[in-house]
Amino acid sequence: MMDQDKHSPKDVIDLITKRLIDWEGLVLHAYECSSGYTSCGIGRNLDTTGISEDEAMYLLNNDILGCFKDLDKHLIEWRSWPLTAQYVFIDLCFNLGIHTLLSFRKTLAFCKLGEWERAAEELLDSKYARQVGRRAIFNSEELAKCQNLLNKTTTPKD
Repeated sequence: MMDQDKHSPKDVIDLITKRLIDWEGLVLHAYECSSGYTSCGIGRNLDTTGISEDEAMYLLNNDILGCFKDLDKHLIEWRSWPLTAQYVFIDLCFNLGIHTLLSFRKTLAFCKLGEWERAAEELLDSKYARQVGRRAIFNSEELAKCQNLLNKTTTPKD
């Protein structure tokens, strides 16, 4: 009996996983490999292999959960806002990052006061709005709608 027949597929995968990590390393950001390709993780060549739709959705889900955590930590009252505003702030956090989002002081102040139309106006008076165009207009319109939704504060599922 050959040596390879004595091992289960899981044993083989475990061994090659360890060896590949030893040789390739584990890099948690994009980098240029020795062959000049953009890579990440454990030698994943992004230029030629890219990522699958399942991998993209996995990353997106983790990013959305990260937005919930960031908003809960830095903007505690956000879950008491109308559901529409909560969706806007998840999108803003995703797009801008929490620290840039927190720099929108006037927009945030108006949200905290429940002055959604003024918050919507302030959102459009920003570099963000000039950079992303339609997305900012959509988010502004969504915030303005909250003026009429003040009693609906259901939290999106996380």
